[in-house]
Amino acid sequence: MYNFEFCVSTEIFFGKGQVVRLGPAIKKRADRILLVYGGGSIKRNGVYDDVVGTLNAAGVSFVELSGVEPNPRITTVRRGAALCREHDLQAVLGVGGGSTIDCAKVIGAAVRYDGDPWEFVADRTKITDSLPIFTVLTAAATGSEMDNTAVISNLETNDKLGTGHPSMLPVASVLDPVYTYTCSAHQTAAGTADIMSHTFENYFSRADDFALLDGMAEAILKTCIRYGPVALEKPDDYEARANLMWASSHAINGLIAKGKADAWSVHSMEHQLSAYYDITHGDGLAILTPAWMRHVLSDATLGRFVRYGVNVWGLDPALPGREIAERAIDLTQDFFVRRLHIPATLREVGVDGSKLELMAQKASTRALQTAAFVPLFPEDVLAIYRSCLG
Repeated sequence: MYNFEFCVSTEIFFGKGQVVRLGPAIKKRADRILLVYGGGSIKRNGVYDDVVGTLNAAGVSFVELSGVEPNPRITTVRRGAALCREHDLQAVLGVGGGSTIDCAKVIGAAVRYDGDPWEFVADRTKITDSLPIFTVLTAAATGSEMDNTAVISNLETNDKLGTGHPSMLPVASVLDPVYTYTCSAHQTAAGTADIMSHTFENYFSRADDFALLDGMAEAILKTCIRYGPVALEKPDDYEARANLMWASSHAINGLIAKGKADAWSVHSMEHQLSAYYDITHGDGLAILTPAWMRHVLSDATLGRFVRYGVNVWGLDPALPGREIAERAIDLTQDFFVRRLHIPATLREVGVDGSKLELMAQKASTRALQTAAFVPLFPEDVLAIYRSCLG
């Protein structure tokens, strides 16, 4: 296990009605904030009123930025930073899912940066500070409420890049499972796939001597497999929503990653799909993951897939190892397609074959070629893309 530092200082207010804790928490750091949200669903489901109520009660004024895109864009970040400067705002509050929270984080860093924010999205070493970030989560998926990273798209360059800095870690986050009741079936399914993908990226590691971390990852995966379909069938099942919400946070807050080396192979490939075709992130991950698993399965990686099949899917350890591995991959794809009702192929989400070679070149970063569970070069990524076309 490698040396590491671990500190997640976000204060979590988890459970029904915990939004009342938000206003006082913000008031400790700011009197005037930017309220960031997406397409307006928070006004229809009552979350907006709850948030405004706690802000007003605490004496916190706000300026609104609405319309954050599902794949948040650098143009929206620029608008938010301009509002913060114009009104001398002191903090940023993101209310929504991961896209909104990611946008809020990058706005906070942009206010403290003299140049164009895309410069530090492309090179995170340029970030030095951020306005304080607060969040109210309305969709379990990205875990952005409890980490210091964000992903932003630039439609002018067809890039979707991750960035981050310790100052972008939310000061406090409200996690009320009730706020996820109104997530659509598609949002719920894609979010569950996203949680699982975050976990896979850490679980499938070159090193095998991580008993504690692997056990935690397996618990997160089994939680998603158990409660994802329940949330689809019963959107107001509190225990299902609560378990998915907490699994989302722990899949990517660094806990199951520390001491490991990973390159986030499937995310690197999916970011190209979203950058060029603006598809739902979780859909792309669910389509790519089984294909990636089949591509990297070999005698060298067999042991990891056998552990996955036995410990996560409950397959009989007495079966031949190759059979366990292949059945585990089939069960993974079957779960995404038949239990979560996510499309099985890239063509179903509007991706054709015209840009695959270009995307493969961009996806095959130095990290994928050197630090991944199995190194992936452009020809490997291209083969995975093509196998997913259908």
